[in-house]
Amino acid sequence: MKQDNKFNMLSFTGKMKILHLSWMAFFITFVVWFNHAPLLGLIAESLNISMAEVKTLLILNVALTIPARIIIGMLTDKFGPRLTYSFLLFAGSIPCFWFAFATDFAQLAMARLLLGFVGAGFVIGIRMVSEWFPANELGIAEGIYGGWGNFGSAAAAILLPTIALFFGGDDGWRYAVGFSGLICLAFSFVWYFNVSDSPKGSTYFKSKKMGGLEVTSKGDFFFLLLMKLPMYIALVLVTWKLSPHGVALISDSMAFGVYAVLAAILVYDCFCVYKVNKEIFHTPVPEIQRYQFKQVAAVNILYFTTFGSELAVVSMLPMFFADVYKLDMVYAGLVGSLFAIMNLIARPYGGWLSDHFGRKKTLMFVIAGLAVGFCAMSMITSAWPLFFAVLVVITCSFCVQAGCGAVFAVVPLIKRRLTGQIAGMTGAYGNTGGVFFLTVLSFVDYSTFFLVIAATAILGIMAILFMNEPRGHMAEINDDGTVELIKVS
Repeated sequence: MKQDNKFNMLSFTGKMKILHLSWMAFFITFVVWFNHAPLLGLIAESLNISMAEVKTLLILNVALTIPARIIIGMLTDKFGPRLTYSFLLFAGSIPCFWFAFATDFAQLAMARLLLGFVGAGFVIGIRMVSEWFPANELGIAEGIYGGWGNFGSAAAAILLPTIALFFGGDDGWRYAVGFSGLICLAFSFVWYFNVSDSPKGSTYFKSKKMGGLEVTSKGDFFFLLLMKLPMYIALVLVTWKLSPHGVALISDSMAFGVYAVLAAILVYDCFCVYKVNKEIFHTPVPEIQRYQFKQVAAVNILYFTTFGSELAVVSMLPMFFADVYKLDMVYAGLVGSLFAIMNLIARPYGGWLSDHFGRKKTLMFVIAGLAVGFCAMSMITSAWPLFFAVLVVITCSFCVQAGCGAVFAVVPLIKRRLTGQIAGMTGAYGNTGGVFFLTVLSFVDYSTFFLVIAATAILGIMAILFMNEPRGHMAEINDDGTVELIKVS
């Protein structure tokens, strides 16, 4: 076997070069997506914005990521990861520079809203990695891509304040944000000139239609429409949080206007799905071309629980330790960051377990661990030694991140030419989970919050029982009508 065909992390040729460039691209998108978080204090002081406006920036940063992951998934399947990631990195640098040069809250808000699209870069690499790695290495490869790329948010928290302090003054944060934009812009060219959509001699199967996810049966069509509802409900929750019932940053009339727009978009979205799939109502899809949408629904629910809980817990954990143990916020932030840092190890490990012990068994193990972990976290009080509390948090985090890795060890094995869209919908469900759990937190205490997450694991376990272990081959049709079988186990 040639060296290029081995899974060698020290190699930078062949498929390993693609893996390294993919996680680097994802890493950069997450640095840019979260470049404001560690600098909010400096930004607020420099532009004299209120705490309510700061909270609004946090909400706006994730609002468009839900639909963006769906859209970027479609573009990836249609135009390929090489072109799509290059475009996203290039375009993402523009609102990043806008944010760096903003002079008032309105400019900050608009730039932050647009930067939500950068958070959709994750789904592009999922498709790219699936093209280059065989089924028996796909879990570990996707785990490394997701885990190491996700670390970009932690890297932003470490590096950007240092850059801001180096330049100093009221504009130090601008240099830090602008620097991340420059890296994003530069890497768009590095990516474009150094990758290809698939290995030489392999076919890149493109989505045949744009506008909605293709399904292969009438029942799956209605199932898809049902699964769209939670994502729109999450956007309604974001709007509600901005209304007088939440932080009162928009009026009731504006909120009702947004609700009406979301309802119209939902109707149009459903119509687009019908246009893409209307043929199935009079012409059955050949058996060899079919896939089961229940597989997509299962990974959506599982990512809602895993990545959704990660987003929520990373956001509140420093505050949790500061309140329970009366820690200084800097120290509490360092302790809380341990939850996100586990991405480096746990996501790849979740993928590796999936490759070696089966997708369903691994998911069942880590989701059960997630449930136990959050139940244990719900019992943490100031009477616990801090060391034991941190140990419980790290153990729970390992199951959460490993679960994320195990989910995306399944996603690329459902339907190759639709991988971008399936990954986009699954990723959007992760953000939907984050919105849901953070909304719950605004009504309940910490203990109940952790128990609610644990309870959603029951849905996850039901989803695992509902799904099928990927086995054998999946079929894709070449342009000339010939059938190509792609090994999935």
